[in-house]
Amino acid sequence: MMAAVGQLAGLRLLVVEDEAMVAMMLEDMLSDLGCVVVEVAGSLARGLALVDSPHIAIDGAVLDVNLGGEKVYPVAERLTARRVPFIFSTGYGLAGISPQFAHVLALAKPFSLSRLERALLSAVARPQS
Repeated sequence: MMAAVGQLAGLRLLVVEDEAMVAMMLEDMLSDLGCVVVEVAGSLARGLALVDSPHIAIDGAVLDVNLGGEKVYPVAERLTARRVPFIFSTGYGLAGISPQFAHVLALAKPFSLSRLERALLSAVARPQS
């Protein structure tokens, strides 16, 4: 286990990722970091429903930018309104991130466990504006 497990242990995360294999790999990586994946959404609609659900406690999220041709930005907007930290993951390059979210950490796929760890630690440490 990595040293940061104590800092990330129990962090309840939503994963919004449309590729099943990537989602499973991400779940494993987050588990290795001590996080708890509360739900995985494979579509924009499901991601929005989960963020809006009063029955799901979310401490943060990892959001794939492109979900089957739809952008994840509506989920990001709702998380921002709720002051829930999140990071982006993308296979299309970091230049494709909307200027509205230029301040949000984004990981280019594929990424390592250590890069994911650093991004999450940074995201949860930042004050949410």
